[in-house]
Amino acid sequence: MGRKLLLAVLLGLVLLILVVPAFAQETPAAAKAPKDQWLLISAGFGMALAAAGCGYAQSRALAAACEGVSRNPGATDTIRLFILLGLAFIEFLALLTFVVIMLLLFL
Repeated sequence: MGRKLLLAVLLGLVLLILVVPAFAQETPAAAKAPKDQWLLISAGFGMALAAAGCGYAQSRALAAACEGVSRNPGATDTIRLFILLGLAFIEFLALLTFVVIMLLLFL
């Protein structure tokens, strides 16, 4: 396995070295893309990644809460309190990502 990893690293370095002249070339004025285009694309990917991460975290949190209640029904009220607090914090991450994207787009 070590040989394959070494070969992959060396191949990656060779490709990175060969790509450097392409970044040094200037593009014609007509072919230049506006910076806003890349900002929109990266904002879309960022929001999609944040939504996917929050959805996964919420599903894991709810699964753990259901398992906790099934193991100890007497702790239902405490688990409910902490799960609602946790879900609020998880959802806040997605909303914060949305706010940062809006600030980048409009400021």
